[in-house]
Amino acid sequence: MTFAKRLVLGTLFVLISTMAVLLWAAERSLRRDLEGDIARSLESEARLISEALPADSLAWDEAVHRLARKNNHRITVVDRDGRVRADSYFPPGSLPAIENHAGRPEIRAALQGREGESSRRSQTVGQALLYVAVPGGPGAVRVAADLSQVDAVVQRAQRAVAGAAALALAVGAIFAFFAGRSIAQPLTAITGAARAIAAGSPPRFPRSGVPDIDALVQALRQMHRQLADRFDELRREQAESAALVESMIEGVIAADGRGHIVTANPAARRILGYGTLDTLPDLPELFRVKAAREVVDAVLVGRPVQDRQLEMDGRAFMVNARPLPAGGAVLVIHDLTEMRRLEAVRRDFVANVSHELKTPLTSISGYAETLLAEHPDEETTRRFLATILSNARRMQRLVDDLLDLSRIEAGRWQPSRTLVDVAGVAGESWNALAGHGGAQQIRFELEIDEEAGTVCVDLDALRQIFTNLFDNSLRYTAAGGRILCSARRQGEGTAISVRDTGVGISREHLPRIFERFWRADTSRSREEGGTGLGLSIVKHLVEAHGGRVWAQSDLGRGTTVAFWVPDSAL
Repeated sequence: MTFAKRLVLGTLFVLISTMAVLLWAAERSLRRDLEGDIARSLESEARLISEALPADSLAWDEAVHRLARKNNHRITVVDRDGRVRADSYFPPGSLPAIENHAGRPEIRAALQGREGESSRRSQTVGQALLYVAVPGGPGAVRVAADLSQVDAVVQRAQRAVAGAAALALAVGAIFAFFAGRSIAQPLTAITGAARAIAAGSPPRFPRSGVPDIDALVQALRQMHRQLADRFDELRREQAESAALVESMIEGVIAADGRGHIVTANPAARRILGYGTLDTLPDLPELFRVKAAREVVDAVLVGRPVQDRQLEMDGRAFMVNARPLPAGGAVLVIHDLTEMRRLEAVRRDFVANVSHELKTPLTSISGYAETLLAEHPDEETTRRFLATILSNARRMQRLVDDLLDLSRIEAGRWQPSRTLVDVAGVAGESWNALAGHGGAQQIRFELEIDEEAGTVCVDLDALRQIFTNLFDNSLRYTAAGGRILCSARRQGEGTAISVRDTGVGISREHLPRIFERFWRADTSRSREEGGTGLGLSIVKHLVEAHGGRVWAQSDLGRGTTVAFWVPDSAL
């Protein structure tokens, strides 16, 4: 029920209750006053009648009827024994048998020498009468008046008062309606403002002119400003927290008390193999690995899990789980696969470098000790010193290649692009290797398409790429073989390849030729002084230009190493 209706109904209830009390009090007061006036009039009449009664008792009946016709009241004469001696209600003549009146209260009082008064329904007349008796005559004279006239007066007064009350009710209801509406309208507006605040919409605050309501509006306006400030602060904090969680490389998963996932950042979806828009199952059903499900079961019953390492789908993870105070849990998943791979690469790298350095160091140490201990002839000394120098240069090449590879991988090297003649750089790189053992017995050819004659790359990088590719082909190509360098346009870039007719590489080894220190023929490569880093350096230099590199080979039929650089990267 609205406030206005409550106010109107409440006002009507108060008015009706007030009018009912007033009507009841007025009726009682008016009836009492009227009956008092009648009683005093009846007393006067009774005393006059008592004085007017003749001495002869036989004349009382006639006198009573005569006086009754004048005042229109019932007159009764009672002797001291309570017997009715005359009564105007009965026809003149002999009286019928009438009950003794000595027990009537008004008669009893009159017989005792004082005025008596009583109101009751007469059994003889069958009406409500007001009786007043005074001492006189043979004992008591009683006069009775019909109270119906009192009822009529009271009813007329009640109707008048009821009409006035109805008018007052109508006027009060109208005033209550307008008063209620004047108060309810701003309250309704305040309700709308409160709902707007709850919905996040701009509220409209009313002006009522009622001090109490205006104070409420002012308090609500101030509350709205404070809430807006707090909501802005919460939104900023939420946005910062969301951005932080979204940018984390660790997977973060939060679930409520029922196990429903409410937050999962992109890293968690990537780790678990779900797309951005995929629906995630509940937390207890999210993992297929038993160890991961044990972590979930533990955290959902309130037990934290710290640094638990798991294996899932061939990958290694570390999981930390914490229960939330309000129920639910949060899981942080760290992918250790790449870290373990890098650790394995580091171990392999250290082992390979140690192995690569051990051979020339052993050779240098052995020949140097021989020279110091035995003092061989000049020719032997020269041969030993040449071996020492060769191994030292081999170590120098290894160190230089490692430094180059480290600089490229760390991003500290950026290509300085210029227009470069492919044929010229290829010929220059080949001529620099002309002193290589067996190079004079191998035919070198160039096939450069006209539209692929120039590329915009780093000159030193292209020279190093050609040098490493040619040197690698020379190591595995026998005398009388052929090395072909070709260039052609391919899509949005230029493809350059180096093909030899060497021993080739088996298919199972081909995917690994760009790894550091990997060799298809370890013994031969070391005999030729290779570091095992040439193709790895080629790969990183090409990728630094935004290109890609690949290889094709058939065992016993030669190898082709090709790379492609895009025009957009030039």
